[in-house]
Amino acid sequence: MTRTEPGPAGPTLAVVARAAAVSIPTASKVVNGREDVAPDTRRRVTEALDALGYVRRPRLTPRQPPPVVDLVVHSLDNTWSGAVLRGVEEAAHQAGLEVMVSAGLTRTRGGRPERGWLDRLALRGTSGVLFNLAELTPTHHAWLEQHRIPYAMIDPVADPPPGVLAVRAANERGARSAVEHLLALGHIRIAVIGGYRRKQCSGARVAGYRAALTAAGLRPRPEYVRYANFATDLARERTHELFALEKPPTAVFACSDPMALGVYQALAALGLRVPRDVSVVGFDDLPEAEWVTPALTTVRQPLGEMAATALRQLLRIREGRMPPGVRTELPTRLVERHSTAPPPGASV
Repeated sequence: MTRTEPGPAGPTLAVVARAAAVSIPTASKVVNGREDVAPDTRRRVTEALDALGYVRRPRLTPRQPPPVVDLVVHSLDNTWSGAVLRGVEEAAHQAGLEVMVSAGLTRTRGGRPERGWLDRLALRGTSGVLFNLAELTPTHHAWLEQHRIPYAMIDPVADPPPGVLAVRAANERGARSAVEHLLALGHIRIAVIGGYRRKQCSGARVAGYRAALTAAGLRPRPEYVRYANFATDLARERTHELFALEKPPTAVFACSDPMALGVYQALAALGLRVPRDVSVVGFDDLPEAEWVTPALTTVRQPLGEMAATALRQLLRIREGRMPPGVRTELPTRLVERHSTAPPPGASV
C-alpha cells in the first residue's frame, strides 16, 4: 500500500485521530511526546501516524545527551537516601557525569512520579534516570521507552516489566539470616514487623522469616506477624500489640532499622530491656543502628553498592551494551551488635 505523502495533501491530525479512534487532543499528546497517555492508546496513535505518513515537526532536543544522570528519591530527610546518593555520586564521578537529584517526586500514592515531571525531563535532557523506591505505572514505562531514555530501578516497590533494569538486595536470604541468628540463641517465640504488605522487599523479608522458622520445625504464628509500613511510629504501635498478647514474643525481627527504633521505644515504655528481656534485630544497617543503645544487630544491605551498580548498568545501556542480567540481587550480611541475647530464663 502506498503511504500518504506529507505536504499540503498529507493527513491532518484529525485524520490520524479518526484512524486511531481517539480524540484530536489525545493524538496531539502522542505527537508532542506527552506522558499522560495510556500505553495502548499511544501504540494505536503511533501506528496510525506511521501508516498515514504523518510528518511530525522536529523537536528541539540535543543531539547528544548531557553529561547528567537523574536520581529520583522519595525524600532527602533520611539516611537511606543519603547512602543511595553517595553510591550514585561516586560512580557518576568515575564516569565523568554529574548527578541531578529530584526529591519528593514519588510522594504521590503508590510512590509514582508526579504528573508532568517526565515531560520536563524530556525538555531538559538526561543521560539516564535512576528511580529509588519508586513504582512506575505502565504509562511511565511506555513514555520512557518512547523517548529512549535509559533508566533503572533501585529497590523497586514492585517487579518492573521484563527488560527493565532493577537492582535490589537479597531480601529473603537476609531475613532468614536474622531469624536463624535468633533461633541459634534459643528463641522460638519470634515476631516479625514487616513494611508494606504489597512492597516486594517487605514480602521477601517476611517470606524469609517464615522460611527460617519452618526449616527449624516451628510453625509461624499468625499473631506474631505485623506490618508497620516502614514507619517508626507504626512499629511502636505494633510492638504494643505484640506485647499485649497472652504469650508475647521473646524476640522481634523488624524489617527495617527505623521500625526497629520504634520497637526500642515501645519496649522502653513497657519497662522491658533490650536484650535482657527482648532481643531485637533490624534490617538495613543505617547509621542510626550504631547510634542507639544498645547498638542494633541488623542485616546490612549494600545501599551504596546497589546504587552504583544500577548506574554502571545504566551507562552500559546508553553505550549500547546490555548488561548480562537485568535483575541484579546483591548479597546481605548479618551485623551482630548488642541487641540480641538468649531468651530470659526458661520461658518459652
